[in-house]
Amino acid sequence: MTRPPGLSAHTHGSVSGSLLRRVAGHYPTGVVLVTGPAEAPGQPPPAMVVGTFTSVSLDPVLVGFLPARSSTTWPRLRAAGRFCVNVLGADQGPVCRSFAGGDPGRWEVPYRTTATGSPVLLDALAWFDCEVAGETEAGDHWFVTGAVRDLGVIREGSPLVFLRGDYGHW
Repeated sequence: MTRPPGLSAHTHGSVSGSLLRRVAGHYPTGVVLVTGPAEAPGQPPPAMVVGTFTSVSLDPVLVGFLPARSSTTWPRLRAAGRFCVNVLGADQGPVCRSFAGGDPGRWEVPYRTTATGSPVLLDALAWFDCEVAGETEAGDHWFVTGAVRDLGVIREGSPLVFLRGDYGHW
């Protein structure tokens, strides 16, 4: 049997993380900003950029995302017991980079807080306000599920996506 051009010979045995990253890089992922309530007055709310957000269940209504186990933000969100997923628009690459890079001015973007205290960016496409429903160890990540308590669409537009190491749009 002849192998089509570009097909990897790695079809059996162990697969390295770097090979997984390279091959999975051919599949785009949506980019969201997960936020939580500020831990104390005057402190910036915790926030993390995530490319692993998904709808999990319609009954009950659950969503999920996968923060790295090395994340310093996830423990803060876990302790709060709630979080908000902000679906970023294709025009929000600079906002995404600001939050991903820990820019001190990242919270200068306009936002409001949900009933549970988590920030919603006013220019996001959509949002999901959640309570932590579960957390499962998944290799070097956690699989976090959230029970959706409120949600909404702020505006129409193309989502921000991540593909082959860069941000773009669909």
